[in-house]
Amino acid sequence: MHDPMPEVPSRLVSGTPAFRRLNLALFAAGFSTFAILYCVQPLLPEFSQEFHISAAVSSLSLSLSTGLLAVTMLLAGALSEVWGRKPVMVASLLSSAILTLLSAAAPNWLSLLLARMAIGVTLSGLPAVAMAYVSEEVDPKSIGLAMGLFIGGNAIGGMAGRIISGVLTDLGSWRLAIGLIGALGLAAALAAWWSLPASAHFQPRRASLTDLLRSFAEHLRDPGLCGLFAEAFLLMGGFVTVYNYLGYRLTESPYSLSQTAIGAIFAAYLIGTLSSAWIGELAGRLGRRRVLWAMIAIMLAGVALTLFQPLVVILSGIAAVTFGFFGAHSVASSWVGSRAIHAKAQASALYLFCYYAGSSAMGTLGGVFWTTWGWSGVASLVAAMLIAAITIALWLITVPPRAA
Repeated sequence: MHDPMPEVPSRLVSGTPAFRRLNLALFAAGFSTFAILYCVQPLLPEFSQEFHISAAVSSLSLSLSTGLLAVTMLLAGALSEVWGRKPVMVASLLSSAILTLLSAAAPNWLSLLLARMAIGVTLSGLPAVAMAYVSEEVDPKSIGLAMGLFIGGNAIGGMAGRIISGVLTDLGSWRLAIGLIGALGLAAALAAWWSLPASAHFQPRRASLTDLLRSFAEHLRDPGLCGLFAEAFLLMGGFVTVYNYLGYRLTESPYSLSQTAIGAIFAAYLIGTLSSAWIGELAGRLGRRRVLWAMIAIMLAGVALTLFQPLVVILSGIAAVTFGFFGAHSVASSWVGSRAIHAKAQASALYLFCYYAGSSAMGTLGGVFWTTWGWSGVASLVAAMLIAAITIALWLITVPPRAA
């Protein structure tokens, strides 16, 4: 008699206890990742004051994290092919939380900066691996819900991290704020370790640098994908630059806002969370080519509004920038996945690399423009990036679909 075929484990389906545990783990992981990464953004003026550094140098606490995240993310996915998805994800969360707690006790600027650089490396294991884990373990009909909760955790974590930082800095100090974010990160790591189902469909593979580089080269030969990668750099670069130096402007006269009030402005992320889903659906009906340039135009109009003096007009501009950015990002990132014929994970990795590279490079360059020309300089820099992004979006309309 022949041995019976081994039973293939079923994939996770919505409504089951295992799927609920997965959702808890993914939401906690997404929340923690973005709270840890962006909690320093509203604190840049505080760092400038305490450590006697310029706005551009202060921005390195975020820019170096996102820059190293961009680079190491290209390798983290390949490492998870060898070590497994869940171990890499849990180790990423745990080590990032510990480093965040250490950064809260940093005795000087250099040690804080070194801790933030290390956080950029350790965090790369989460966004690079989560999508691969979900695609392997979740039933295709339930993948949208699972990834939606992960992305929702990202947005809410990014918003909450900034708001918590602002409130606790006013009540105590920036060290208290970052310490609480680190403690929440530890809780998220424990939730992921306990709640994330072990991989049932993962097959270890040999890590091959040659194969990885070959897939990257294939994507970079496609003009359409290169255009979308450029959009990631320009859109995220402009978005982060606006938020990086908004705090500097609003803590000065005539506004003199508190850190709590500035942190509350990041509630505009809720607008972005809603726009990403709505605009993604709209692009499905009208076509990505028609929607992408329009979202960037809304960002550009929002930047123009921030040049006016009344606070309500500035806040309206920030809302428009946020709405347009999340809408454009949802269109461009989904376009990458549909245009890449093979090695879709590597195409997404290149998009995210350019996304975080834009955040790092332009976020720091914006500090030079702020120091030299004030807010008008920052707005001019961002407007130039967005005009370039609109030009690329209009050019993408003429690029033919990629043949399989």
